[in-house]
Amino acid sequence: MSTRERPIDRGRRLATADRLRIGHELRVARQILGHSVHVVGATTGMSGAHVGRIERGVVPTVSVDQLARLGAAVGLDVRVRAYAGPVPVVDTAQLALLGRLRARLPDHLDFRTEVPLPRPGDQRAWDATINQLLGVALLLPVEAESRLVDGQAQIRRIMLKLRDSGLEHVLVVVADTPRNRDVLTSTPPAFFADFPVPPRRALASLSAGHHPGGSAIVLL
Repeated sequence: MSTRERPIDRGRRLATADRLRIGHELRVARQILGHSVHVVGATTGMSGAHVGRIERGVVPTVSVDQLARLGAAVGLDVRVRAYAGPVPVVDTAQLALLGRLRARLPDHLDFRTEVPLPRPGDQRAWDATINQLLGVALLLPVEAESRLVDGQAQIRRIMLKLRDSGLEHVLVVVADTPRNRDVLTSTPPAFFADFPVPPRRALASLSAGHHPGGSAIVLL
């Protein structure tokens, strides 16, 4: 039986840890200022008792707004960010997209999915990698985008991952849908300067077992 933690259980565990951490930070900041929970509560529109419960991390329904107000009252900026989890969430459309790419590659190439970045503590992973290529590099990482929503933001995320991986080139495979074509068409041309290899040339090179020679965005 698999012992892998379910995503929902991991989410609950992280939420509990975050509530305890931010509650402790709020309490310490309040104590440094010499304020009571009642003074802070009056400033933020909450009761002193509720402030105390938030500081102890025992309010599972605490909102970001409440945390931000409490932080402001004690001189802290409370910010929320999302980070890549340890288990990439790859949907059916992405798997199909990667399958279409694999079908175009020679059988001797090593094609792996969900490949972690080689950085200790970094939870990000490439959707796939192609290895044993001929040309400028043996390895080419692959990102599969089944649905473009904010093309520029999604490409920036990929390029940041590329920078942190220590690699030079990446293949971005986008599902060939009318919506995705519209998003790519509406993206300023200058934004694609990091992807100099034309799609057809990139696919032709890969089909022959060769590295395309640079980064590329292809529709499949």
